[in-house]
Amino acid sequence: MVQASIVTIGDEILIGQVLDTNSSHLARALEETGIHVARMLSIGDNGTEIESTLLGELSRCRVVITTGGLGPTKDDITKAVLARISGSTGYVEHPGQLEMVHRILRNRGLDVLPINLAQAQVPDKAEVIVNQLGTAPIMVFRGLAGGSTLYALPGVPHEAVGAIPAILEDLRAHQALSRIVHRNVMVYGIAESALSEKIAPWEDALPADMHLAYLPNTLTGIRLRLSSYAGGEDVEARLDAQLDSLAALLGPLMYAREDTDLESAVGRILKENGKTLSCAESCTGGEIAHLITSVAGSSAYFLGSVTSYAVSVKEQVLGVPAQTVETFGVVSSQVAAAMAQGVRALTGSDYAVATTGLAGPSGDASNPVGTVWIAAAGPQGTRTVKYVYKHDRKRNIERFAASALHFLWEMLVEDLMH
Repeated sequence: MVQASIVTIGDEILIGQVLDTNSSHLARALEETGIHVARMLSIGDNGTEIESTLLGELSRCRVVITTGGLGPTKDDITKAVLARISGSTGYVEHPGQLEMVHRILRNRGLDVLPINLAQAQVPDKAEVIVNQLGTAPIMVFRGLAGGSTLYALPGVPHEAVGAIPAILEDLRAHQALSRIVHRNVMVYGIAESALSEKIAPWEDALPADMHLAYLPNTLTGIRLRLSSYAGGEDVEARLDAQLDSLAALLGPLMYAREDTDLESAVGRILKENGKTLSCAESCTGGEIAHLITSVAGSSAYFLGSVTSYAVSVKEQVLGVPAQTVETFGVVSSQVAAAMAQGVRALTGSDYAVATTGLAGPSGDASNPVGTVWIAAAGPQGTRTVKYVYKHDRKRNIERFAASALHFLWEMLVEDLMH
C-alpha cells in the first residue's frame, strides 16, 4: 500500500493564528483514493527544519505533500528548500503559471510587480501543475529519496483544496494504488472506554487486514470506523459480515450503519413512516429544534417548537398544570412529560420531545448542575429519563440535546420499526 505524509509549513499554524484545515481535506481525499496517510506534521518557516523534515518524510513514505511557504514574501522559503532537495541547478519560468499570475492580478486590479512574476519561476527539476486559483504554482518532484514523489501546494486553503483533483489524477497515473474500504457505525449512550471494553472480544478477533477506529463527538456519540486495506472483490461483504456481528453485540446502542448524526437518524424514521414531530425546550433553549431543522427536508416532518424557558410559558402555552410545577418542581419527570404532551397537543404532531433541566452555572441539592429530564411522547404513551452531566454550560446543553434526540430515536424505533 502506498503511504503518504502531509506536511504543513508556516509559523502562523504553529502559533495558532491559522487553523490547519488543508491536512484534513487532503487526508480524506487520499484515503478515498487508496493512499494511506501515515503521518501529519506541522513545521515553521525555518529552512533547516523544512529540509530535514522533508528528507525524513521522503525516506519513510512514497508520497509527501506539503502546503504553505510558496508565497511571494521573504518568509516563504519552501521553494528554495525544494530546489536543494531535488538537486535543481537553477530556476526556469513556467509560461502557464506566468500567464495565470498576469490574469489574476489584472482581474483584481493590481499592479504586476517583480515579486509576483518571480512566483512563476520554479526549480528546473520540478513539474508544474498550473494553479488556477492563485499565483503560486503546484510543483511535483519525482524520484526523490529512492523513488518518492513530493507535491508542493500553496497554503491558502481554497487553493490547496482546489489543487486536490489534479493531485489525485497525477497519483492515479503514477502510483499502483490499492483499495481502501471504510464502513461506519454510530453509537450513542456509552462512554468510549466502556464501549471499548464491551466490544473487545469482537475487536480482538478482527482479521489482520481490518482496523477499527474510535471517533467520539459530543453531538453524535461515537463513530466506529472499520477499515480494510487489503482490497479484494469480497471486501464489502467481509466488512458487512463483521458489522452484522457488531450490531448484534451493541443492540440499541448502535443507531446507524453509516456516518450520520442523531437528527438525521430521527428524521429518516419520521419521514419513512409519514410521522410528524414537535418539541418543547427549556434548558436546551432551542438547540434541539436547531439540530432537527439543520437536516435538509426536515419540513416534511417537523411542525415546530416552543422554547418554554419561563414557568409562565410552560403553564400558559404548553398547559403544564401549576400544581404539577408546585408539587414536583420545574426540573422533574412530571413537568417534562407535561411539556411533551402539551406541545404535541398544541401542534398536532405524532411525536414530541421535551427537556427541562439545569445547564449551569447554578443548581441545588436535589438537582445539581448538569441535570436534565427528557420526555418523549407519542401515540403509545409518554416516557421520561433523567441524566446528569458534569460539563460547562455549553457542553451540558449539547449533551442534553443529543441525549433527547437519542431517547426519541429509541421510542421511534420501538414504535415504528418493530
